[in-house]
Amino acid sequence: MSDLLVVNHLEKTYTIGGGFLGLAPLRGVNAVSDVSFVLRKGETLALVGESGCGKSSVGRCLLRLETPSSGEIHLNGQRIDTLAETELRKLRKSIQVIFQDPFSSLNPRQRIGEVLAEPLRNFGVTSGKDETAARIRKLIEMVGLPADSALRWPHEFSGGQRQRVGIARALAANPDVIVCDEAVSALDVSVKAQVINLLRDLQRETGVALLFISHDLAVVENIAHQVAVMYLGRIVELAPRDTIFERPRHPYTHALLSAVPIPDPTHRRTRVPLQGDLPSPFNPPSGCRFHTRCPLAFDRCRSEVPVLQSVGTQHRAACHLNDLPNAANPMLTPPATPEGAHSQ
Repeated sequence: MSDLLVVNHLEKTYTIGGGFLGLAPLRGVNAVSDVSFVLRKGETLALVGESGCGKSSVGRCLLRLETPSSGEIHLNGQRIDTLAETELRKLRKSIQVIFQDPFSSLNPRQRIGEVLAEPLRNFGVTSGKDETAARIRKLIEMVGLPADSALRWPHEFSGGQRQRVGIARALAANPDVIVCDEAVSALDVSVKAQVINLLRDLQRETGVALLFISHDLAVVENIAHQVAVMYLGRIVELAPRDTIFERPRHPYTHALLSAVPIPDPTHRRTRVPLQGDLPSPFNPPSGCRFHTRCPLAFDRCRSEVPVLQSVGTQHRAACHLNDLPNAANPMLTPPATPEGAHSQ
């Protein structure tokens, strides 16, 4: 698969402050710090982590809803982070978004047909009423909505159906990349599974690449090809999905996976406790940003920033423990199995 989207050393800092009268001092919040990854055609890369870790800020920079503070973003070989506003119109045809809330993301005063016709007109995908109507019918069929959906209003649909409309709208312009920003988090479990299956089927059919932003590792396991784990603005681990779930090499990834429910009652995971709360992004910890909560932290973690380095085939992690011999690395020591139970 060819490299479709290449992100190098992306940074995003927001300036916050001023107060009601503008007298409070301005402060910078480094929401995204030195983030790099590659998204290939027909692939899904999941960005995972706790709320406030910078996942959505990465997505907004890729969509150019926010201007990156530094770094580079290349789409189809073209650098897009420096494009002027007048040049962004062509870009938006190639990279679309599915929003989190299926209720607020649709205009209640537009019928579904008009919602889908808008990107077709804006990007010149179709010409003439007949071609536009045919494309709308095709989109409605692709996402599994009733044939008469074009004539109906958003309030006539359930949350899952509205999200299908959002997916159809994102597909309308034939994009290369779709950013899914917590696209299933507002849906109940059964509808969530249907939407995930729909996204996978559409990806196989169209070859579109997905940047899937989520905090739900159970969902990520069912859709992602690659997983990037973020903590306080940085990627701390990046690897193929199976590698992340079977052989994680960062304590934060271990902790996230230990909290994922397992449907089989005969299997149990050993929980990895995290100390304290997520630090303030206004004043992130020195050294490794995770050391204040890490149960395995040692002196080096408090003073030296770990580098995202190779720890295996297509596997990178930012943890000083990986510099230790395998026998001395507590992450690689199998946890004790509770009596009468199996560990996983």
